[in-house]
Amino acid sequence: MTPNMPDKSRSSAFGAYLASLRAAKGLTLREVEEATDKEVSNAYLSQLEHGKISKPSPNILYSLAEVYGVSYETLMERAGYITTQQQRTTDEKHGRAATFAIDNLTAEEETALLDYLGYLRSKRLNKGEA
Repeated sequence: MTPNMPDKSRSSAFGAYLASLRAAKGLTLREVEEATDKEVSNAYLSQLEHGKISKPSPNILYSLAEVYGVSYETLMERAGYITTQQQRTTDEKHGRAATFAIDNLTAEEETALLDYLGYLRSKRLNKGEA
């Protein structure tokens, strides 16, 4: 799917992709609802699969990624939230690893990472880089 794809085509293609993931796992709509602790209702998932909902929330995509065993980034790309790896310029690729590496951090780890990020940015500013 490309970023220039019309919303209707994108939602239909994305819905078909979600339906294929569910079928590959052998799950019913209700089983997905249960597996997501009712985060994704069977009615909502049905609407997604039939292209009636064009862009589910990132929270929904995260829940579905967990159940279907696919990467969250893949679902975010296919839903049109982020550009695909191949379409990103070199500059756009920097910093993406950190975005998807924040799961399961303790509060201390998160604070340490933010402190270190601040340090790196201050070094860059001192060198005159934007």
